[in-house]
Amino acid sequence: MKRGHLPAITIRRVYAPPAPDEGARWLVDRIWPRGLTKDAAGLAGWAKEAAPDTALRQWFGHEPDRFAKFRRRYLAQLHAHPEATEALMAAVRAGPVTLVYGAHDETHNNAVVLREYLLERARA
Repeated sequence: MKRGHLPAITIRRVYAPPAPDEGARWLVDRIWPRGLTKDAAGLAGWAKEAAPDTALRQWFGHEPDRFAKFRRRYLAQLHAHPEATEALMAAVRAGPVTLVYGAHDETHNNAVVLREYLLERARA
């Protein structure tokens, strides 16, 4: 990845079939998505440790009105444990990456925040 060039990091629901141009698909949830086989997911990896911890995930409960506070807390967790995202950062440096998640809400979920964090790290 060239200095100053932002990597290609997209986000999609894990239930959407893999697209040919989306690069390496990484599951970024702590819990495996219901009703999905590993083959159907088409994953390059599972970044379980990069997901919000259980207490934060349960507190958030995918409530949009809690998202701003969730974002701050989750970013604090990521900054406190950068080693949890090392495999993802290596994938980002290698080429396009798609962060996949199981939540229904495409705007208020951990993949949105994790993408922001990874782009911030890539700029540094």
